[in-house]
Amino acid sequence: MAPRITLLSCCRAMPKKDDGAKKPASETMPDQRWKLQVFYLCFYGFMTQIRPGESFITPYLLGPDQNFTKAEVTNVITPVLSYSYMAVLVPIFLLTDYLCYKPVLVLQSLSHISIWLLLVLGTSVLAMQLMEFFYGITMAARIAYSSYIFSLVAPSRYQRMASYSRSSVLMGVFTSSVLGQLCVTLGGVSFLTLNYVSLGFVSFGLILTLFLERPRRSLFFNRPGGAGDGAASTELDRMAEGDGRGRARGWRDAVLCRMLWEVGALARQPQLRLWSLWWIFNSAGYYLMLYYAHILWNEISPTTDNRRVYNGGVDAASTLLGAVASFAAGYVKIRWTLWSELVIGVVTAFQAGLLLLMNSTTNIWLCYVAYVLFRGSYQFLVPIAIFQIATSLSKELCALVFGVNTFFGTVLKTIITVIVADERGLGLSVHPQFYMYFGYFTLLAVVYLLAAVGVGIQHSRRRQPAELALAKEPCQRPVEIPAQEKSPEAGTV
Repeated sequence: MAPRITLLSCCRAMPKKDDGAKKPASETMPDQRWKLQVFYLCFYGFMTQIRPGESFITPYLLGPDQNFTKAEVTNVITPVLSYSYMAVLVPIFLLTDYLCYKPVLVLQSLSHISIWLLLVLGTSVLAMQLMEFFYGITMAARIAYSSYIFSLVAPSRYQRMASYSRSSVLMGVFTSSVLGQLCVTLGGVSFLTLNYVSLGFVSFGLILTLFLERPRRSLFFNRPGGAGDGAASTELDRMAEGDGRGRARGWRDAVLCRMLWEVGALARQPQLRLWSLWWIFNSAGYYLMLYYAHILWNEISPTTDNRRVYNGGVDAASTLLGAVASFAAGYVKIRWTLWSELVIGVVTAFQAGLLLLMNSTTNIWLCYVAYVLFRGSYQFLVPIAIFQIATSLSKELCALVFGVNTFFGTVLKTIITVIVADERGLGLSVHPQFYMYFGYFTLLAVVYLLAAVGVGIQHSRRRQPAELALAKEPCQRPVEIPAQEKSPEAGTV
């Protein structure tokens, strides 16, 4: 069972500079308190990822400790994760903001403890299904950590804080995977003992959670009454003011509804629509592959020797490559309005080929390499998608767009799970499932590449009249290229 990782949404506000505006206290006062809070939160994010038994859950369930069948793990236990995640995603998204983050982080820690208690004490299929239910809660609750850090600092520091928080999580995942692999391969630690170690770490994470400070403001529901902090007026503030004081009742619902309506209107922007669709369709296939990859590895190379199970090392390598790919994406400078469809199509076709290789090979090491490359190629496009979606949105609209995209991606993932994996649907074993995922990514690649051809034809048709006009009138001023296309920043992440 693959480690469940979600990427942190780098939704940042970019307020206009106002020389006469009063800077936030965190920027003008020599107060180091916010720095200590950020450091503690990053340390918390690192430590809560230390679960060395996570990479070995699937061999633990299929091994002599639990002795579940592959059909039970594939078609009965694992699908509960998708159902749970979809059921709790929206409520936790709203509660995170309404309760100001910390209570949801406590809930996440309690869910982690429940997972490992069920793993070490549970012996029935129902107990493992309940374990997957709590896993869905922990995945949905990660939004609390990714947004908590923005309540501690001024908007001018959002970008750096997003980088710090994401780096701490990635380092935690990497350290956890390496530690688990070293314990299994060099220390000869059993999977059951490794689960007890993980239970100790997640219990320590709960203690760390209790010392987090609860912010007094949040993104939507808990806004400061005035502008005393010197912060710029946000999208939500302006909408709330537009509702008028006479309609104060239910203003939260009215504002959120209006913001959702505006998100629907923004869907007409080509780049926003394209990358949002990529987020929905490709993320659904990506996470399905993650959920079932460890089962595929056990199918290709079943072994009773725990020392020869290298799940932790492969997860560590894929996390490291994902971090490098995300960093490298920041240096890609092209005209995304012209080349986005082609880049997405090529990467998706590459992923489809990797899925076919993973499913057809009998060499477990070749399957490992394909898995690492698949995750790295996906992580390469994630920061590009974040930039393309967030570059023209306010912080609040950005958060809503990512929330809506994640929700629809989860719904699609659940529908595919019901049809393909669940015993009440087709109930396919892992190899036929991967052939289905290969066909899914192949279809996506064909659609993206056809869209790229269409964009190229439209661009060529627009260029021909302009070039013809310039040829007839050499002294005529050249046609201006839109600022978004000619700006070097438009190609950076």
